[in-house]
Amino acid sequence: MASGQIEGRRVIITGGASGMAAALVGAFAREGAKVVSMDLNETEGAKVAEAANGAGPGEASFIRCDVTQRASVEAAFAEATKRLGGLDVLINAAGVAPFAPSHLMTDEQWDFVLDVNAKGTFLTNQAAFPHLKEKGGRIINFASGAGAGGYPGKAHYAASKAAVLGWTRSIAREWGRYGITANSICPGIRTPMFEKTLSEMTPEQREAQLAKHRENTPIDGQMGDATRDLAPVLVFLAGDGARFMTGQMFSIDGGRFVVR
Repeated sequence: MASGQIEGRRVIITGGASGMAAALVGAFAREGAKVVSMDLNETEGAKVAEAANGAGPGEASFIRCDVTQRASVEAAFAEATKRLGGLDVLINAAGVAPFAPSHLMTDEQWDFVLDVNAKGTFLTNQAAFPHLKEKGGRIINFASGAGAGGYPGKAHYAASKAAVLGWTRSIAREWGRYGITANSICPGIRTPMFEKTLSEMTPEQREAQLAKHRENTPIDGQMGDATRDLAPVLVFLAGDGARFMTGQMFSIDGGRFVVR
């Protein structure tokens, strides 16, 4: 990654205890950002933040946050912005993607996924707004190609990510006057969440899923690596070079989902 793009930037990353967000905590600290990571998992979240310190000129710390609860989000953001001395970038990566056939899906399964993925985006973005309003900044929300193209077996996930896309495009139009950019990313990155999805499948379903990736992903024939393939794009979107880009959906998936 090119150095200096985000040096000194004050960044909140949700979902930072694992997966793509954990990789971003380390990458942003290495690039010189001041990072506060948030997650429900205090043990792993603290470990990720601690490991990020000393790897570069930036620094990282951790705050527990439940993105589905307004009081938790507002308290966490108050503490984070106090530590950081303000806020320049929010990366909302907290999310869940359990498997559930649509005809068997329960109210509880639907509510859980929509609460974390859609309501969590709503609450964290709102919490970031007053801190970004005066001098502008970046909001980067994790969406998914599923939100635009659907996802059999995960209709609640697809619906929640469609909500993220619609919300992000809307605030991009509303908040642009304050110098705030809002963009969505649709990553195709191998994570523990993806591994869990595979583990919930039969061997035949698992092989069919991997074969589909091999057939439909032009680059490498498989999902990407968070540090190699995802982090450099997020560093760019968080920096000055992306100041004139907003309301966009960026697919980072080796060409698997083509935006139309």
